[in-house]
Amino acid sequence: MVEEAFDRKATPVEIPAERPQEYYGKLVFNRKKMFEYLPKKVYDQLVYAIENKKPLGRELADEIADGMRRWAIDNGARHYTHWFAPLTGGTAEKHDAFIEHDGKGGVVEEFSGKLLVQQEPDASSFPNGGIRNTFEARGYSAWDISSPAFILDQTLCIPTIFISYTGESLDYKTPLLRALNSVDKAAAAVARYFDPEVQHVISYLGWEQEYFLVDESLYSARPDLVMTGRTLMGHESPKNQQLEDHYFGSIPSRVEAFMLDLEIRCHKLGIPVKTRHNEVAPNQFECAPVFEETNLANDHNLLLMSVMAETARQHNFRVLLHEKPFAGVNGSGKHNNWSLGTDRGAMLFSPGRTPMDNLQFITFVVNVMAAVHRHNGLLKASIMSATNAHRLGANEAPPAIISIFTGTQLADILSRLKESKGTDLSDLRTKSEFSIGLSQIPEIMLDNTDRNRTSPFAFTGNRFEFRAVGSSANCASAMIVLNAAVAEQLADFKEKVDVRVAAGEDLNAALIEEIRALIIASESVHFDGNGYSEEWKAEAARRGLDCETSAPLIFDAYLRPESVDMFRKTGVLSEIELQARNEVKWEMYTKKIQIEARVLGDLALNHIIPVATRYQSVLVENMVKMRQLLGEERAAQLGAGDIEAIEKIAMHMENIRRLVAQMVDARKKANTIVSEREKAIAYHDNVTGVMETIRYHIDKLELLVDNEMWPLPKYRELLFIR
Repeated sequence: MVEEAFDRKATPVEIPAERPQEYYGKLVFNRKKMFEYLPKKVYDQLVYAIENKKPLGRELADEIADGMRRWAIDNGARHYTHWFAPLTGGTAEKHDAFIEHDGKGGVVEEFSGKLLVQQEPDASSFPNGGIRNTFEARGYSAWDISSPAFILDQTLCIPTIFISYTGESLDYKTPLLRALNSVDKAAAAVARYFDPEVQHVISYLGWEQEYFLVDESLYSARPDLVMTGRTLMGHESPKNQQLEDHYFGSIPSRVEAFMLDLEIRCHKLGIPVKTRHNEVAPNQFECAPVFEETNLANDHNLLLMSVMAETARQHNFRVLLHEKPFAGVNGSGKHNNWSLGTDRGAMLFSPGRTPMDNLQFITFVVNVMAAVHRHNGLLKASIMSATNAHRLGANEAPPAIISIFTGTQLADILSRLKESKGTDLSDLRTKSEFSIGLSQIPEIMLDNTDRNRTSPFAFTGNRFEFRAVGSSANCASAMIVLNAAVAEQLADFKEKVDVRVAAGEDLNAALIEEIRALIIASESVHFDGNGYSEEWKAEAARRGLDCETSAPLIFDAYLRPESVDMFRKTGVLSEIELQARNEVKWEMYTKKIQIEARVLGDLALNHIIPVATRYQSVLVENMVKMRQLLGEERAAQLGAGDIEAIEKIAMHMENIRRLVAQMVDARKKANTIVSEREKAIAYHDNVTGVMETIRYHIDKLELLVDNEMWPLPKYRELLFIR
């Protein structure tokens, strides 16, 4: 089976004759398609509504729906669906055909504005945290005009929000749109200090999607991978990532064929995937797009994960998006590169050419630092999950402590401002020149900050990189909290500056004084050192940063008074919605650990122990024959290794049986707890630790049992594509 997987050849990829710019967006109802399929008046009104964030009149819906239907059918679509992101973290869709009765015993292909704008998909079984009962199934999906429709596998997909009958959000898109509107208003108000013509501020996102690939045949032979997305057991391979030879190495031909196929499909769907490379761990890779507006970028990442899984299967691979599918090597993240820009073309986290440009830059950077400090624990909660908990603080991943890296140049400016020494803001360059003294090498342009791969939230020259986001996550979770927190902070900042100016203070002086106050107040969240070190964990605790590591307890941050107040003031989430979402988070955590525990118990008792017993019997039989042939004393001398192995196998099997029984008992007790929070805490405290100990004993058995008998593909087989 293993050799068969290794012998696979790269699946041929059908490469379009055209260049990417010719087929890019082919399956997207973008403005070019809108202009072609909609009446000019309707097109103008739709574009105006999108650009100015205005509601679209329902009277236009029928004409838009008709044009969208004609375009979709012209491109092979037979069905349509409202495509939304429920609280499962993935996406959902219910397909309907473009057919209606024609009154003559047949059907006609139609699609009305009513069906485009709003639908009732039921979807009563999605997690809702108690907002609605399962016998009260009514919920609504409503069209998001800012994210274009697209065709996926002959189905017209219309991005929508999903809300309950009583109006509460049951998805990720609704609060994300609210957060983006909130940061737009708050940031634009501050940006007008520097440019009175600013009308809007746009939030931008560039995600970096890390993932593992494994051969499909090997994947199918690992029930833990199939059921949980990660290996619940498996001893480290003698060679894994310690030589760092896989990182940025030559991409295996089979993988490159998959990547090319994926890129072509993404480009047709309007996903601007640009970068691909080998990551640090064997079989780990990354792709990344050009930056886009945050809502659209998030939709594109959700779509990419779906397309990636389907494409991989066609190349005899399986994609692993779990944050830690293999122990002992790097896990996978989804770094969220985030920035803000005005509708006048200014990027607010980029230094400029004038002192005023740079004062604007400092104003926004410092307010972000203050927001991160203010909602330190909440930002950690936004990226926490049962799966990401395995990754944070392990190998390359940032610790479960949120801090900000600024780099030396910015840190020096902040220090001078804090100490009232002033600073020269006339020459804050984004890059400087550096020569290494070789005539054949041109001068290198240095950024104004180095990178810190150990920081969970790093300033990288013209944006912030939220590195703690997990690879399987919906980016919206982190982006909702980050944009809302920054919106709250900017609104407070403007209020204080306006009070100073109303009292007669010069605007620039008022800005600098408020900036200085924020630098001092948020100083504890600024850390440019090694985030992996044990010393930093102790230092972070002394600074008062949130150092909690238990996922169920980390989720509490959503319901702290300051969090509830922030979400209320920004209009992003009500207290009822927050309570419901936390119920879902605790429930999802419990269910994921519960599934893992069941799979581990089954594998341990029904796969591992029988094989270990069989091998132990082989050793015992060998010892019996040696004694018969050589005598007791000589057999004991020559068979000492076998005797030791028999004893070790017996010890590990006894521990596995005992620990599995302990784990099952802990699960049963936890399952009787009514409170979702307390149940999740019980699973974290009483189940996960036992699972790790069971794994320890199984991994030791893997080293003892005959390789040909071992029932599961090992890491040395799973982690290397040939």
